[in-house]
Amino acid sequence: MGEKLLRVGTTYIPVTNVQLSTEWYVNKIGAELSYKDEDKAILNLANQSVFLVKSNESQSSNFIDFYGTERFSLTFEVNGLDALEALHKEFINNEIRVGDIENRGHAGRNFIFFDLDGNKFDVWSELSPIFKEKYLISK
Repeated sequence: MGEKLLRVGTTYIPVTNVQLSTEWYVNKIGAELSYKDEDKAILNLANQSVFLVKSNESQSSNFIDFYGTERFSLTFEVNGLDALEALHKEFINNEIRVGDIENRGHAGRNFIFFDLDGNKFDVWSELSPIFKEKYLISK
């Protein structure tokens, strides 16, 4: 096999109300709207496309692990602890449901947040070195 997967291009997130969720993602976390109809919205967020897909109320992107703990399926990265703390504060000020900043025993710190439908996301303070190099981010 000579070819390799190069990147994740699109993430699909189930939502019950495409209009309300689109407004939330744009106004609360800074996504950019690319396309929207009754059943879906396409957003640009964190250097990839995010599709908000109309779904039933019982759906979410979360899953239950072997130990019965609900897990997120997506981790966003920021460039350092200062950026993580600032974003955490901004999310609180924007009335986003967030968890505490955590030390999980590995490099960096994390916190979780939730969208209107309870989709759970993680934020990590350690930006990928490859991403930093590719986009010439210093620090």
